[in-house]
Amino acid sequence: MHSTIFFFLFLFLFTTTLTAQPPPAPAPAPLSKTCNGIYLSYTYTSGAKIPPELKSDPEKQPYRFKSTLLVLNNAADELKSWRVFVGFQHDEYLVSASNAVIADGLATLPGPVGNGTVLAGFPNADLKTAIETAGDLSQMSARVVLVGTEFGVGEPDVPMPDDISLDNEGWLCPSATIQGSRVMEVCCTKDPNPITTTPPQDEYLPHQTGDLTIMYDVIRTYESNYWASVTIENHSPLGRLDNWNLTWDWMRDEFIGDIKGAYPFTRDSSSCIFGPQGSFYQNMDFSNVLNCERRPTIMDLPLEMTNNTQLGNIPFCCRNGTILPPTIDPSKSKSAFQIQVYKMPPDINRSELIPPQNFKISGRLNPDYKCGPPVRVSPSQFSDPSSLPGPTSVSSWQVVCNITQVLGLAPKCCVSFSAYYNESIIPCPTCACGCQGKSPGACSATSPALLLPSQALLVPFENRTALATAWASINHRNIPKPLPCSDHCGVSINWHLLTDNRGGWSARLTLFNWEDSAFPDWFVAVQNDYFTPGFEKAYSFNGTTLEVNGKNNTVLMQGLPGLNYLMGEVDGVNPGKDPRVPGKQQSVISFTKKNTPRIKVEGRDAFPTKVFFNGEECALPGIFPTNDSDRKNSKGLLLIVVAIIVLMLM
Repeated sequence: MHSTIFFFLFLFLFTTTLTAQPPPAPAPAPLSKTCNGIYLSYTYTSGAKIPPELKSDPEKQPYRFKSTLLVLNNAADELKSWRVFVGFQHDEYLVSASNAVIADGLATLPGPVGNGTVLAGFPNADLKTAIETAGDLSQMSARVVLVGTEFGVGEPDVPMPDDISLDNEGWLCPSATIQGSRVMEVCCTKDPNPITTTPPQDEYLPHQTGDLTIMYDVIRTYESNYWASVTIENHSPLGRLDNWNLTWDWMRDEFIGDIKGAYPFTRDSSSCIFGPQGSFYQNMDFSNVLNCERRPTIMDLPLEMTNNTQLGNIPFCCRNGTILPPTIDPSKSKSAFQIQVYKMPPDINRSELIPPQNFKISGRLNPDYKCGPPVRVSPSQFSDPSSLPGPTSVSSWQVVCNITQVLGLAPKCCVSFSAYYNESIIPCPTCACGCQGKSPGACSATSPALLLPSQALLVPFENRTALATAWASINHRNIPKPLPCSDHCGVSINWHLLTDNRGGWSARLTLFNWEDSAFPDWFVAVQNDYFTPGFEKAYSFNGTTLEVNGKNNTVLMQGLPGLNYLMGEVDGVNPGKDPRVPGKQQSVISFTKKNTPRIKVEGRDAFPTKVFFNGEECALPGIFPTNDSDRKNSKGLLLIVVAIIVLMLM
């Protein structure tokens, strides 16, 4: 009896003790709830091995992956035109992305993104706040399903990106953190000291600046089609475009009905006739439709079409694709055309206006441009010849493009160095503009280029072999086997140090055009921090100093009026035996030492550190001429031997 009472008493006390213990602490709220900024997450959903199976090389084994990117606006202000960087790092090839497009201008879908890429919202680019939507997640967030291929990471490992971050200006993101093995997340907050700010009450983002901008202005809109004005404007002091080609992606099965001031590279309506466009527009005469490609290429018209009432007659059109820097000619720094775009369901509404995406612009022997996505900006206002306020666009989008150095892309021009104190010319580097298409063993892509006598500069590379090898033998230099490959450049430039006196010095710059076509309105820019302050005059060119990126270290030169046309390569006097002759222009350039008293002319100070032809940065030699103080007069006899070889080649 006592033992029973004792047992129940013990049980009561034990239960009371357990009940009296404090409850466990609640689990911390997820970051998506506590983030008062822009919450980003990347969730790896699934993956599987796909053919071919590479057991001998597992690092190249392809795997399918599927992931979800979440962008959630928990901030107090609307996020306009969201952009997110995803740091892919496993040679990913992105096949599709729902509700987004690639926005860094270097790839399109499907395409490689192994070095990371920027995604932008499409078709809905803006994320509203919880305040103005009563917490409606469908308006506050964007969910992007990513499907693609990655290499070398199979189960149980997970191919996560290196980082994710918001790419919009005015936001700061710490390094993303991993939750488990399949989720990466980060909370981005407003920068307390932003470089640029956009007032929250503004309906549109402000116009941005860049090396080149493209305006896509809808000027007339109807139920099934609209007219847009496309304006390309150059803002770079050195960038330019020749024979520009503009491409973009239609995202909603649109097609081009008509163009004024430009023309499609391909005129073809067959994909419309046999596609959904032909089913919807059954009564349309598609023989008049200009282009139905998903990614059309638009090119400028020649000057002769400027006043053509059917194809031209648009301000700033028809310049043969030439857009000059504003530093050369502000009136030629812009190009424009108008385009008629037909829409498809469900966008058959005059107010449903969606711009194309993935803009890309390129030219002949010009810089490479990286373009961002179209950003909605305030409607453009056009000028009126009557001086009254001009009309405004219905809707406007701006694309900002900047000059970029694409990894692995070779230059398109090169430079050789020479000086009065050395008989040898340091030629353009081997394969300066690439060596694609050469058969293995035909030439060496790694051997340094052979030094040349001055007579060889005007001789095409394929005719220089005898000159180069003879000059090497004369100077007791090694001749590699196989011989070095050509520079493969369409344009080469020789910088020759001509004289050096007590009060000043001079150089001679010579342009060689090895291409068949000419370069109108050409220009050359040379940069050097040492000699630019002493620039005096270019005698056969127009020359001036120019401030670039806040530094006054550039000498800009162009042809004199009537002489700004660099001819292409032509046949020799006797085409049967004479080598072809390049187009050529040259000028002596004088410098004073008054502003540069410490300049070492016989060193590297008198040679440019960068050279640009028509905005394209040229490849430079890796060495400089040395002062050959031990030259003997007997070299003159050897030069006669070289001259005889030249005569034999003529």
